[in-house]
Amino acid sequence: MISARELDDCMNRSWRARSEVAVDGWLVRRSSGVTQRANSVLPVSAPADLAAAITRVEELYQDEGLPPCFQISPAARPAELDQVLADRGYELRGDTEVRVAAVEDVLRRLPPARGPVDVHDAPGPDWMGLWWAVDGRGGADARAVARDILGGGPALYALRRDAAGPAAVGRVSLVGRWAGVYCMAVRADARRRGHATEVLRALLVGAADRGARHTWLQVVADNAAARALYERVGFADFSRYHYRVHPAPRTSRG
Repeated sequence: MISARELDDCMNRSWRARSEVAVDGWLVRRSSGVTQRANSVLPVSAPADLAAAITRVEELYQDEGLPPCFQISPAARPAELDQVLADRGYELRGDTEVRVAAVEDVLRRLPPARGPVDVHDAPGPDWMGLWWAVDGRGGADARAVARDILGGGPALYALRRDAAGPAAVGRVSLVGRWAGVYCMAVRADARRRGHATEVLRALLVGAADRGARHTWLQVVADNAAARALYERVGFADFSRYHYRVHPAPRTSRG
């Protein structure tokens, strides 16, 4: 169906960093510290000189005042990179499962639609406001960076309302015949009322209308409730990743 490396590429294309720099087979992504994926290295190919490549990465993040960070999946190269980084003091963070499914299968398992969901090809003010209120970190500058990241590739944005206003949102990226589910967020007082399920259905219907046949999502490994929900609607465990992060930002060079 798809390899771990191809899925890593799909995920990168779905969440583009503001700045991407190639370092001997690696992609160094920087976005002012907004979201870990957009501020981490995607280690696509093994560099000729591993130690020199790591040093260069550390310099690039140091220039931005950011902690050096690597995204480690089964496709990370070289294969020993995770251990090398651990030996250099990099800490493990964000253990995450990647689950995949056929769009048709998920739609068949989801309950019938119970009400309207607005779906657009850009995040409107209400969508952005709710997502940032639930998941955002930082002020107006960080929010502007996040909006740039969201706009880095084609996607659909779903918003469900209730009597109190925006209740739930979600995003699905469109990468060929694949669709990635992101940014699922529900207002605190509107949870456990089926809003997220309605948003997921609307997103996948929209993705299917645009040619998507398969879908993926990421779920934090220790989120048992979310894992159970996604398994129930057809998402199967396929891959996983974590981050290796230097424990403290480096000071800028003089």
